[in-house]
Amino acid sequence: MAYEDLREWIAALERTGELKRIKTEVDPILEITEITDRVSKLGSRPVNGPVSQGTGQPGGPALLFQNVKGYSGWQVLINQFGSARRMNLALGVDSLDEVAERIRGFMDVKSPQGFLDKVKMLPMLAEMGKFFPKTVASGPCKEVIHRDNFSLLDFPVLQCWPKDAGRFITFPCVVTRDPKTGKRNLGMYRMQVYDASTAGMHWQRQKVGAEHYREALRSAAAMGDPARSSAAVDVMARTSGGAILAQSGMPPGRMEVAVAIGTDPALTFSAIVPAPPDVEEYLIAGFLRQKPVELVKCETVDLEVPASAEIVLEGYVKTDELRTEGPFGDHTGFYSLEDEYPVFHVTCITHRKNPIYSTTIVGKPPMEDGWMGKAVERIFLPLMKLTIPEIVDINLPVEGVFHNLMIVAIRKSYPGQARKVMNAVWSLGQAMFTKCIVVVDEDVNVQDIGEVTLKALNHIDPERDIQFTLGPVDSLDHASRLQNYGSKMGIDATRKWRSEGFERPWPDEITMDSKTKAIVNKKWKELGIE
Repeated sequence: MAYEDLREWIAALERTGELKRIKTEVDPILEITEITDRVSKLGSRPVNGPVSQGTGQPGGPALLFQNVKGYSGWQVLINQFGSARRMNLALGVDSLDEVAERIRGFMDVKSPQGFLDKVKMLPMLAEMGKFFPKTVASGPCKEVIHRDNFSLLDFPVLQCWPKDAGRFITFPCVVTRDPKTGKRNLGMYRMQVYDASTAGMHWQRQKVGAEHYREALRSAAAMGDPARSSAAVDVMARTSGGAILAQSGMPPGRMEVAVAIGTDPALTFSAIVPAPPDVEEYLIAGFLRQKPVELVKCETVDLEVPASAEIVLEGYVKTDELRTEGPFGDHTGFYSLEDEYPVFHVTCITHRKNPIYSTTIVGKPPMEDGWMGKAVERIFLPLMKLTIPEIVDINLPVEGVFHNLMIVAIRKSYPGQARKVMNAVWSLGQAMFTKCIVVVDEDVNVQDIGEVTLKALNHIDPERDIQFTLGPVDSLDHASRLQNYGSKMGIDATRKWRSEGFERPWPDEITMDSKTKAIVNKKWKELGIE
């Protein structure tokens, strides 16, 4: 099923027992984070404080804070994706494998060879047509329009951690447009609120928004303005921020941006998926929700935003303006340090009546973003297999914070194949940031860390089986020798073959024979051990 908006999603969460309404007064400065952090770890491991033990599924419930200190009438939704069950609910499936199977179905389509094949493809083409976004005249996000007298400080934006530089919008769907092709992009980049009308735009160097920004910088440099050209070159060298040049009618060096906050769950999730740059996130959301996303034109910028969003911020980013952004307590469990990023200037705010502020926190795992990362892992595994067909399964352990560790099981067919797979993974989009890759044989359950640890450590000769390479790393990697550039490690933990120079016999794994297992199974209750 498709949720029309955030409110319908909240109703579904409550209906299924996945939502907790909090009526006690709480402060958006640190308190909501402390509460949510404890709840997000319920059922997974003990944490300090009165909510130290939980029963049921790891992740705790979604939380709807209804009495936010200093923000009368506001509600704050957090931890909406914070469990495996809620991720399934968000995408309207019983298992994320259902989404993966649908992706496989579209990938298996072959070019029609004749008229009959073309006729057979018509139903699938008709289904694909349902996914494309459509523009409507208006929508709930236009119920209240502020062209003047607006303030970002009116929203209950959280300060998450004690050493954060301030309040950060953490669940924004940021809309930009490619200055060359005109294609839209929807990304999720944190935004530090500076004052009533400006915020930092933290799009990292390797993100699509940052590429749009670089195009804007190149255009600004090409305008022949020495000052702007100098600033553009300086910015490209020092920062990963970005902005979009208007396609027509806008002053040089200024780029239009829109930000939607509080969208339906499939659309929010689509903003974080590592999709190819040419595939629009609105289309991905339509595919996930099996229904097109309805869009409306902004009031002051030439961009389209989700019609049912709770809040929409309209504005622009200058190509020659930077401001210090950060520190920020990040998903690595450490603070990402301050750096220079572009400044988002608000020109208009629209929102629903009595808007609900949707947010998240990140920090030491497990947290809500970990469940979203696992969903990306499962859903996009078929696309990875399309490029690297020997892959059987992958695991991005939540403690690896997405980019630090990937465990890969492969169907090994020739010598050196594990190393080939490592290099192939490092060539795939956001997977290029993976710091450590461990490759194991297909009979290893990569989701079982205990089994991986046992077999990987037994199977390696460190000098022979570990390789290092240099390349791009995640901007949040504080241990790399330079920001955005450092080393990566691959571990070949597969069984070694003679054709790989291993002359010794490889021992068999210890397993009990099936006959003895069957005998003990029959006697088990009689033994009275359990």
